[in-house]
Amino acid sequence: MTTAEIDEVRGALVIAGDGARPVSAVLDGARARVSARLTGAGRTWKAVFPLRISRFGGAELPLPSGDYALRIEGVDLAGAALERRVHADLGIAVQGASVTIDPPLDAVHRSPEGQRTLEGRYAAQPGGTENAVFFESFYGQSAGCNPRAIDRELAHRAPDVVRYWSVTDLSVAVPEGAIAVVEGSPEWWRARACARLLVVNDWLRRRYVRKNGQRVLQTWHGTPLKRLALHRPGFDPRRMAAVVKESRRWDVLLAQNRYSERILAKAYAFFRKPIWVDGYPRNDVLVTGDAAAVRRALGIRDGERVLLYAPTWRDDRTEIVDFIDPERLAHDADAVVLVRGHSRTLKPGRDQDGARVIDVTGYPQTAELLLIADELITDYSSVMFDFSVTGKPMHFLVPDLEHYRGRLRGFYFDLAARAPGPLLHTQEELVASLSDPSRTAAYAERYDAWRRQFNARDDGHAAERVVSRILDLGFVDA
Repeated sequence: MTTAEIDEVRGALVIAGDGARPVSAVLDGARARVSARLTGAGRTWKAVFPLRISRFGGAELPLPSGDYALRIEGVDLAGAALERRVHADLGIAVQGASVTIDPPLDAVHRSPEGQRTLEGRYAAQPGGTENAVFFESFYGQSAGCNPRAIDRELAHRAPDVVRYWSVTDLSVAVPEGAIAVVEGSPEWWRARACARLLVVNDWLRRRYVRKNGQRVLQTWHGTPLKRLALHRPGFDPRRMAAVVKESRRWDVLLAQNRYSERILAKAYAFFRKPIWVDGYPRNDVLVTGDAAAVRRALGIRDGERVLLYAPTWRDDRTEIVDFIDPERLAHDADAVVLVRGHSRTLKPGRDQDGARVIDVTGYPQTAELLLIADELITDYSSVMFDFSVTGKPMHFLVPDLEHYRGRLRGFYFDLAARAPGPLLHTQEELVASLSDPSRTAAYAERYDAWRRQFNARDDGHAAERVVSRILDLGFVDA
């Protein structure tokens, strides 16, 4: 007989059974994996799985929500009728060899009826009354990007401002001094209504009702190569209506450069409100950051070559593209390979592993990865416009160039004519490029022109400029 219980005092999932103690037991999820502490000898055994984990050298936090495989060596769990659900720090359901961890929401709020009630309450209540900022980055999946950099500068210059962070669950680490509010919870709806300023880097999801005195700063999340919003291929009336509705919610739009200012204004329904061309706050760390500290957090030794593979997502697939074998690349290039999937592949995909391979899709701050990378391997991702702040080499692995450019998205300019690095189609070509010492000089002129156009304001002071505007305009009080 095998049983499952939650030890709320220790914050652990406890599986107990009859017979000899198993050799190993793991709880294996897409983005996190924990091993059990095994006890017992003789007739019974017990496996105690911690429900908290430290990732990337950070603090211990609850496991990410999602599905986990329960594997206990020598124990057949497939037919075991194990189920118990609790709603404390985590909601957990155990059924046979499967474990589901839900975001920490009470059952009454989790249901569609409960959410409709909270939405209705949010819509009816007054708001914009609290000297607070509601931050959200990539739909609450991380606490990074431009919103995080603005948070850090605001905390320094206006410490009395309350800072709420929208998170999908409590596995998302928020900045020091900030308050995490789980999406869909009563606290989340209240903070979203009461904050005088909303700072987001993507669309506002769920129902949104503007409150008197409330402002929305849309930072966006990258200079675009691929076509956006109204510029995407194909005529879709529903998409067009959604773009118009969304862009009317924003009061200010942040652009990395003049090029982005023109593109974003047109792509988002001829946005007529202010656009701040102040550089990207998230890139300040590329000028001022401590690369050694980030390398230590990731367990990378001094002197090791670091390659960052960061492709964009594809509209016709949910997971990261499989154009390289990261372990083979690490061997052939004699390097540590960091694999960074797009935020849209975070939930559907799972971490890749291998010798000298670190999957950093769940790492909260992309810019810190750019800081420690010696070279970037990307395709059509806007990360190309950020990494160029560093002046370090870039390689463009684009085996699906014609399909992506011609059918999926389309480009705003000819990448082949302007890219500050080689366009490659196979892993073999990539390895050859990585081992070619002449490649940097060959693209030097293009690289310089690229940086002049796209990085003129990425000088390490973008967050200062943005927060100065926020305070000068009275969006919040210092």
